Amino acid sequence: MKIKKRIAYCIPSLYISGGMERVLTIKANYFADYLEYDIYIILTDGNGKTPFYKLSPKVQIINLDINYDELWGKPLIIKVFGYLRKQYLFKKKLKDCLLNIKPDITITTLRREINFINSIKDGSKKIGEIHFSKNNYRNIKNNKTFPIIKDFINKRWMDQLIKKLKKLDKFVVLTDEDKNNWVELNNTVTINNPLAFFPEKVSLCTNHLVIAAGRYSPEKGFDKLINAWALVIEKHPDWTLRIFGNGDYNNYKDQINALNLKKSCILEQAVSNIEDKFCESSILALSSSYEGFGMVISEAMACGIPAVSFACPCGPKDIIKNGIDGILVENGNIQKLAENICFLIEHEDIRKKMGQKARINITRLKIENVCKQWETLFNEIAN
Repeated sequence: MKIKKRIAYCIPSLYISGGMERVLTIKANYFADYLEYDIYIILTDGNGKTPFYKLSPKVQIINLDINYDELWGKPLIIKVFGYLRKQYLFKKKLKDCLLNIKPDITITTLRREINFINSIKDGSKKIGEIHFSKNNYRNIKNNKTFPIIKDFINKRWMDQLIKKLKKLDKFVVLTDEDKNNWVELNNTVTINNPLAFFPEKVSLCTNHLVIAAGRYSPEKGFDKLINAWALVIEKHPDWTLRIFGNGDYNNYKDQINALNLKKSCILEQAVSNIEDKFCESSILALSSSYEGFGMVISEAMACGIPAVSFACPCGPKDIIKNGIDGILVENGNIQKLAENICFLIEHEDIRKKMGQKARINITRLKIENVCKQWETLFNEIAN
């Protein structure tokens, strides 16, 4: 007989269109609708705002109305004292909330509650889940900060986090590659992100289109991809690269103009139907310098297209079976990225077979398969 569980998630808000919010929503809906768990999502911000991703009516939202967001743009002294006051209030309200709903398991997404979640004795088991890789979490990257000071702060900040993580019942990371980075811990478990969709329609891998997707930010490496595309287009002028993403792409637009790629490299804003765009394409290109997981790869594979990806940390090496359902390239090597895109362009039969394999292999990340791993974990620590 399946035992009904009560699960509480802690996350700042749900009105933002972020990857963490998206993944949590997918899992919460499945737990509530199919496993019939009682799911609570406890928020600190965005009171009164509608969740960006559709939530099951069975999922209960509790907003503690701490409103950390109001500290943005304030003078430093106000930020410091305001943050301390809000942390005190958050701890008190979260404790009262957990004592009231009495969850079996409380899951922290490693935001502000990680600083005190272990001290709340409400009877629930505590799990942490991280949506970033270790090397890119609690890592100050401000170029204005002196390197020696920056390294000192980063180390102290990470040491503080490690102490908190050791006290958790379990700590869930997204990839085996990242799990190996947390050498200080013995409570880590790897559970990949689930697919957001697995469409019936798939790509035939015949259209002369390469697709990329992600935020228009430096870590996504679109500048490297555009330089690689300049090499690709010399050999294959009848192919087009389309990049979809949020944010300001003016710098990339200038680069495209300078390389005379306006006709073959198209910059687009993010779309809600990205699966349709994958199905229209024949190859995914990923040029990130690092990832937390790389959901864009798994989603493209679900649509039947192979990826040519930098073997960056962390994610691509866990998702792609190199040479079977996609191609991994030395991280940052623009020449190799271009050569392997050209290889798939020039070998349609291999491209199609890789796309078919990608579709089959990525079924391991369908929501029901990923949530079985979560169910096993919940049962293990609850018992």
